[in-house]
Formats: sequence, C-alpha cells, structure tokens
Amino acid sequence: MAQTFQHLLIIGCGNMGGAMLAGWLAAGVDPARLSVLDPALAEAPAGVALYRAAAEVPGTHDAVLLGFKPQQLGQLGPGLQGLTGAGVTVCSLLAGITLAQLAAAFPAASAHVRVMPNLAARINKSPVILAQAGLDDAGRAGVFARFDVLGTAVWLGDEAQFDLVTALAGSGPGFVYRFINALAGAAADLGLAPDMAASLALATVEGAAALAAASDVGPATLADRVASPGGMTREGLNVLDEGAALRCLLTETLAATAAKGAALSKGG
Repeated sequence: MAQTFQHLLIIGCGNMGGAMLAGWLAAGVDPARLSVLDPALAEAPAGVALYRAAAEVPGTHDAVLLGFKPQQLGQLGPGLQGLTGAGVTVCSLLAGITLAQLAAAFPAASAHVRVMPNLAARINKSPVILAQAGLDDAGRAGVFARFDVLGTAVWLGDEAQFDLVTALAGSGPGFVYRFINALAGAAADLGLAPDMAASLALATVEGAAALAAASDVGPATLADRVASPGGMTREGLNVLDEGAALRCLLTETLAATAAKGAALSKGG
C-alpha cells in the first residue's frame, strides 16, 4: 500500500512540534492538512484542527507525528492504537526510540519513521534526519517532501548512527547557543558592556554561519582566511587549537549526548 502522507496529525505539540507546525505553515502547507492532538496546547494556528483527546480525532489522517517525551511512550502508546492503524505512517521525534521499538508500540501502522530536526524548522532552516521501515517508494517520496520543506531532509541509511546524528544536528543548536553566550560573556568579562557584547556575538555568529553556508570552501579554510600570520585572529586561534582543545571538548559533548540517546531507548 502506498503511503500518501496527505494529512498529518501531530500528537504532542510542544517546542519541537510547534516549531515544525509553524515551519509547514510558513512553507504554504494547507492548514486543513494538519491537525493537533494535545490536551495542554492553548490554541492551534488558524485552520489547524485541535483535539484534546484521542477519541475526538476523526481518523482522516494518514500520518502521525509523535511529539511527546520518549519516556511517555509506554504510558501513552496503548491509547494511541486507534490512531495508528493500517494506512497510517508513524513518524517519531522521540529521541533514542528505535524503529523496532516504534514497530512494537504501533504494530498495526503501515510504516515507521524516525525524524530528527531542530528548532530552526520554524524558519525552514533545519536539517531533518530521517530513517524508516516499511515505506514504499511513493511513501519515501511523500515523507521526504513533507519534511524537506523544513530545511534540508536527509535519509540515514544506518539507524545505528541516529543517536550520533541527533547529537550533531538535533542537539547542536543548543551547543551553538551556548557558544554565542560564552563568546559574549568572555567579552563582557574583559570589559565590554554586556548588551553590546551580546549583540556583537550574535551578529558575528550569524554572519559567519551564512558565509560558511554560501562558501565553496570549508570552515577550516575560512578560519585561516580570517587569520593573518602573526595577527590578532591567529593568536586567538592558537588558544583554541592548542592540543586540539576545542575539538576534544566537542567530541566529549557529542559522545555524552549520543550516549544519552542510547540510554533513552533502554528506559534510562
């Protein structure tokens, strides 16, 4: 059976689900093709149906997006069986929950898809990592098209790498925000007014990221172009590069994040 992915029901519309919903609407997706099941959400955007209980959902959807906490799967899963039957593709934002676990929780669904975007989905600038089981060619095309409008979708062939990719692309913005805050804080510690430091740090990172995205060379080369031999930037890079300090710190960061994903799949 082909999965058409014509109507998506978002189950649990928190920060991430809300960002994706906003991104789809900004991309021009018809709000009538989107609905939300969330007992706590104050209101849904205009044209998007909002339901408070599973029994209220009319069952016109052919895909669901699980947006609640992964620790809630055991509690909420049984009550969602009626919404995840034949002809429905189950898409999951639940960090650490594998395709096999999704299939066990929703055995009647036609297909299962792991999805990992980040909050930049709200402005259609998110990487979206996808892994699937059970989709036919039309289903893959439909799923890809729906998520690609949120930024750049990528199929991951090896699900074993999903936690690592999540650590990089899903959790990565949190690390970038921390870096922006630290860059501003360092300037403030050295005497710059905090407001000015925060504004300049944000503008610097925004411009650098935009240039890197548009450049035909990698960020390492761009860094060297900023740094003249014997100049100010080179002196600062020497601190970051000493003993590969920055890379080692980020390796530890990604490893800890990915390990947490693995632990979540085991209930940890």
